[in-house]
Parts: sequence; structure tokens; C-alpha cells
Amino acid sequence: MLELVAQGYVDHEIAERLVLSVKTVETYRARIADKTGVRSRAALYRYARDCGLLDE
Repeated sequence: MLELVAQGYVDHEIAERLVLSVKTVETYRARIADKTGVRSRAALYRYARDCGLLDE
């Protein structure tokens, strides 16, 4: 899911792609933010890039 957030997908698009509810996606994103300490989508993008989840 972090990869999809970092690729620029919004919650409802991620929910459709993963066949989840939007609320579930929001919860997962919040849990990722809690565990990584990053809050904004831009910071999540940088975190995913730094972890090697994205192709340059």
C-alpha cells in the first residue's frame, strides 16, 4: 500500500485496486504513518523512495 501512496494514488483509487474499503485504506495509511513517523504524502513518498520501493 505504501508503494501505491507513493505513486500518487489517492485513498479511493487504492481501495479499488486492492478491493478494500476506503476506511480500511485510511486506517492502513495511518498505521504506516505511526510506524514510520511520517505524516504527509510527500514524506511517505520520500520514505518509500529511500526504502527502494519505487523505480527512479
